[in-house]
Amino acid sequence: MLLREAVASVLAQTYRPIEVIVVDDGSTDTTGREAEALAEAHLEVRVIHRRNGGPGEARETGRLAASGEFIQYLDSDDLLLPRKLELQVGGLRNCSDCSVSYGKTRFYAYGDRPADTPWKRTGQRIATMFPSFLQSRWWDTSTPLYRREVTDLAGAWTSLGHEEDWEYDCRIASKGCRLHYCDVFVSDTRVTTGNQLSKSDSSDPYKLRDRATAHRLILEHAFAARIPHETSEMQHFARELFLLARQCGAAGLAREARILFGLARQASGKERGRRIDFLLYSAGARLVGWRAMGSLTCSLDRFRA
Repeated sequence: MLLREAVASVLAQTYRPIEVIVVDDGSTDTTGREAEALAEAHLEVRVIHRRNGGPGEARETGRLAASGEFIQYLDSDDLLLPRKLELQVGGLRNCSDCSVSYGKTRFYAYGDRPADTPWKRTGQRIATMFPSFLQSRWWDTSTPLYRREVTDLAGAWTSLGHEEDWEYDCRIASKGCRLHYCDVFVSDTRVTTGNQLSKSDSSDPYKLRDRATAHRLILEHAFAARIPHETSEMQHFARELFLLARQCGAAGLAREARILFGLARQASGKERGRRIDFLLYSAGARLVGWRAMGSLTCSLDRFRA
């Protein structure tokens, strides 16, 4: 049902021509058969079956297969509103120095009636992705439309299973692209019940390893974009790195904790990197180990909260 609704929202676009590439990422349910039925019913739809590799690799498979001038990613539980492509393609063609177009996105539980309230920061007009993307990935996968040339410049999606989308957008942000804004609702993010990959436990070591890698890469992209240490966004991300270092330590991921702690100090800048909290944490980790120090400070964080 979800896949059919997502594909129907693309076929209902007022813009033509379009191609719809459904990537079956090693599904073990009826998804593959549903996708094939959609391809048989609609000339614009084709299906690619692949072994399971996660969301990033599935999107990369679709990106490489696409032949168009613009790239739209869409998860199977989300929807595009009918004029999305018309408005965003038109916007990018009228704004030659913009590489990505975005608009407002609604967020609601599957089956609920959507309210016209912008999700995250999609109701704000923001000129560039950096430095704001250091604070958060403030849109969802369905929100942006990319020029194909900027996705080619950014390169392949990673095989990460968590925060792969944030890392990908920060890599695009590092190219210095400008944003085109559509001040209308363009897509819906729908939350379904069940075991969602992105909602797994924050103490899960598998998730934490992926998050540690994604954060390391995001900082590399920020440095490539020459974002100053003094900006509030970089300081926010430095605190994120320090928090994630503590969480990794508590989960027994000493190597990741040590690396992230060093990156947090690096992102903070020379002066802030010598703050007393960094010095005390470093001394404590040397004394009792990264796991014990992470467990202690995470417990203190929960107590303060």
